[in-house]
Amino acid sequence: MSYLSNADIEQVILASTRDLGGFSVRRALPAAMRQMVGPFIFLDSFGPVRFGAGEGIDARPHPHIGLSTLTYLLEGELLHRDSESYVQSISPGEVNLMVAGSGIVHSERTPDHIRRDGGKLTGLQSWIALPKQSEETAPLFQHLGAYELPTINGEGIDMKLLAGTLHGRRSPASTFSDLFSAEIQLEAGARYRIDGEHIERAIFVVTGAIEIIGQDGTHGPDRLIVFKPGAEIVVKANQPARFLAFGGEPLPEKRFIRWNFVATDQERIRHAADQWRERQFPGVPGDDEFIPLPDNFN
Repeated sequence: MSYLSNADIEQVILASTRDLGGFSVRRALPAAMRQMVGPFIFLDSFGPVRFGAGEGIDARPHPHIGLSTLTYLLEGELLHRDSESYVQSISPGEVNLMVAGSGIVHSERTPDHIRRDGGKLTGLQSWIALPKQSEETAPLFQHLGAYELPTINGEGIDMKLLAGTLHGRRSPASTFSDLFSAEIQLEAGARYRIDGEHIERAIFVVTGAIEIIGQDGTHGPDRLIVFKPGAEIVVKANQPARFLAFGGEPLPEKRFIRWNFVATDQERIRHAADQWRERQFPGVPGDDEFIPLPDNFN
């Protein structure tokens, strides 16, 4: 669902629910009326999910091109493996950034020590489309500990900058265009201003309820609020709230997205699909399962 709102709000989008083999996610981007915010072309929110002893999350090896994935957990743990031989667990407050570029294969699974006794998982994953000149860059992986991320604390505000630049601070995450992504927690009654340094800006509410000062309405979990360029944005928490703020300069070319592939050229996506079908992508050391192309991928 998407609807237009008032003067400074361009759209409010209710994330749709998708079932990924028994694991539900809420997908805010791409949506029917909105494909991107800045270079961000995909946003999933997952959890809280709880699983018993012997159970866990299994995102089997799958390919990507033309994008970076940004994974951030609120609770739980995941183990990342990829075809560049990176093996890295991620815990709450940390960032896993994977640049697919010309092509990478990765898996994300519940670690054995968590699977043994059961556990829980809550988090966010966004995809950032690469600029046209960087679509075929060499793949890479970067893990950032919580202590490496710039923060702002005080007056009921806890902000952590995951990627890009904001309020004069810069995250060490490797990025290729003008953007920002920040996790923000507000105490009840606290206010947070999102500066107009980036052309496109949006927030995705994870928990709690917020309002935009000077605008009508209250926004609860799973709402994506997209703001008009140049609008002065002040967010107030009506109750303790947590949200992701993100955006940046829009990329000049149209982007195509099919399955796990993003590109400016549909032929590039078809070529990547043929490569995956014929198993020409590199494998993931230590994780040799294979996911076929979706049935509707022609």
